Parts: sequence; C-alpha cells; structure tokens
Amino acid sequence: MTTWLTQEAYDRLKAEYDHLSGEGRVAIAKKIEAAREEGDLRENGGYHAAKEEQGKQEARIRQLRHLLETAHVGEAPGVEAGIVGPGTVVTVSLSGNEMRFLLGHREVGVHEDLDVYSEQSPLGAAIDGHAVGDTVTYTAPNGREITVEILAAEPHAG
Repeated sequence: MTTWLTQEAYDRLKAEYDHLSGEGRVAIAKKIEAAREEGDLRENGGYHAAKEEQGKQEARIRQLRHLLETAHVGEAPGVEAGIVGPGTVVTVSLSGNEMRFLLGHREVGVHEDLDVYSEQSPLGAAIDGHAVGDTVTYTAPNGREITVEILAAEPHAG
C-alpha cells in the first residue's frame, strides 16, 4: 500500500522520528538508569514504567521509519474533485446518516475535526475510485451488507 503524504506531514513525521530516535532514546535511557539506581528491580515501579515507555517508543520509531521509507510525498495521483481516492475528503450517506471523513492515512495529520478511514478499510475499499452520485454496497466486518451513496469528494487541502 502506498501512503501519500503532503510535504508538511512528511516533515512533521520526520522531525518526530529524528527526535525519538535521537534525544528521545537518550532521555529514556537516563530514566531507566535513574530507576535502576533505586535498587531492587523486581519491585521498582519506576523502572518497569520506564522500560514499558521505552518499548512503546521503539515501536513508534519502527512505525515512523517504515512510513517514511515507503511514503510518497506530494498529491496522490488522480485526486480530483468528484472522484474518491486517497487524499480526498468524502461525504457519504450511510444508512441514512451523513458522514464526512478523509480517505487516507491517519498520519497525514488532519487539523480539522475529521475522522480518517484507510483505503484498505471495507468502506474505503468500497468507495475508492467511485464518483459523486455513485451508490455502492459493501460487506461490513459483521457480515451486514451496507449501502453507501457518495455525496461529495474533494481533494484534501492539507
């Protein structure tokens, strides 16, 4: 799967990666060392908390590294008004309820009050490539058939 990122989103994620893999690692190592000096590690809550924080930080570093290595910077090809694709803000009618969201990757860093749906999700996969006015049906993870009408699709302004 290709993830399209704006230059701004790429730069923000790169800065986070650089911080976590540099200063962040040093800071967590200092926390672990300080907690280790407190004595018995079996009953040292500070040590275990710091080790857990280190594990989460390393997982985030791996996630960011993969995303940055595989991302394409710029506007996703074919993003145009009226056609649903990665990088579009979509409005749909879903079971009689109107819903507005960004089709793409959550790391894009939406500053609006928008949910983000992956193009790999059942809903995203069903509407990807369709146009405003189209009605599509897809099978939800619970096995229900859901009908969606595409009301609007505009390129995300970033």
